Amino acid sequence: MIYLDNSATTRTYDEVTEYMSEVTRECFGNPSSMHMAGVEAEKVVRTAAERIAGILKCDTKEIVFTSGGTESDNLAIIGSALANRRKGMHIITSKTEHPAVKESVKHLEDEGFKVTYLDVTSDGRVDADSLRGALCDETILVSIMHVNNEIGSLNDIARLSGIVKEFDPSIIFHTDAVQSFGKTELVPKKMKIDLVSVSAHKIHGPKGVGFLYVAGGTKINPVIFGGGQQKGLRSGTENVPGIAGVGLASKLAYDNFDENTNRLYDLKSYFIRQLQGLPDVTVNGLFEEKDTDEAIRQTAPHIISVSFEDVRAEVLLHALESKGIYVSSGSACSSNRPAKSATLTAIGLDQKLLDSTIRFSMSPETTKEELDETLAALTDELPKLRRYTRR
Repeated sequence: MIYLDNSATTRTYDEVTEYMSEVTRECFGNPSSMHMAGVEAEKVVRTAAERIAGILKCDTKEIVFTSGGTESDNLAIIGSALANRRKGMHIITSKTEHPAVKESVKHLEDEGFKVTYLDVTSDGRVDADSLRGALCDETILVSIMHVNNEIGSLNDIARLSGIVKEFDPSIIFHTDAVQSFGKTELVPKKMKIDLVSVSAHKIHGPKGVGFLYVAGGTKINPVIFGGGQQKGLRSGTENVPGIAGVGLASKLAYDNFDENTNRLYDLKSYFIRQLQGLPDVTVNGLFEEKDTDEAIRQTAPHIISVSFEDVRAEVLLHALESKGIYVSSGSACSSNRPAKSATLTAIGLDQKLLDSTIRFSMSPETTKEELDETLAALTDELPKLRRYTRR
């Protein structure tokens, strides 16, 4: 199997699986219990928080464990909007956000909040001037993703947050970092970010767990109520094995960060150059000049969005699958829906290419040999599929 759908999910690292299994067997106590079994479980949770806090250069108290990126986004957006609505009722986001952000904002819009949806450039980034022009006295929250999950565009999130804080330091800035954590440098305090959403299964950790960074002093209400765990911000008995897994996966993601990132960029550059040699192929989301390594390094290192003219994405996906190559026709959160991709529409992609776009997404485990096999499969399959389509 050649697995090139790592933006949908990743293979859990063996070290993470083994550690979680050990925790499940030996630290099964409830972290809220006051006896020694509970204390041991609480230590596991604390260790995970310390590992993540070390990466983000923050306090462990600023880490809230959740069930994943979707819950983190919901808590960040709905929780902060409700906590600050006396100050204003205006929210800013972009047209290319993940559904977890988009649907949270839509819910608030239905509840009376006013929302500005920012356009993006042809390479998928939020324009700084557009953000600046959208800010007003009623703005209480800005939510802009760090890396787009479909095309890999990389927002200059520090610049965007700086614009917001210069206008009004009390406006809360949230970023969905589900696709950037582990692949980019991320220091929230330095970058003036108040809320950061992360999911474990995108970084070779388990599914069903993630965390939200909440900067100290940020006003945010809980959206899940119960026993008051995690200082009342996220009730529910902590998923100790899952939390152990996200903590270790986070550590492993940054232990060899420079080496892994540079290698992924080299692979991405190689793959894109080879793809551009194929007929009727468009690579999406590249920064400005589309044929330079520098342009490629202005995007996320692991995501490559490619449109193949006159070939339906679903058909090509299954043709590659028949050869043991796994890719995606878009976000795994929306690829089974008939609706057109909001991201591809927002960047102005030609209408005839909207149903012809494949996402290849790599991990540190991806090899050049796997990419070569994928290129060979594309070279073999594309002419066959186009002959069928053009008849």
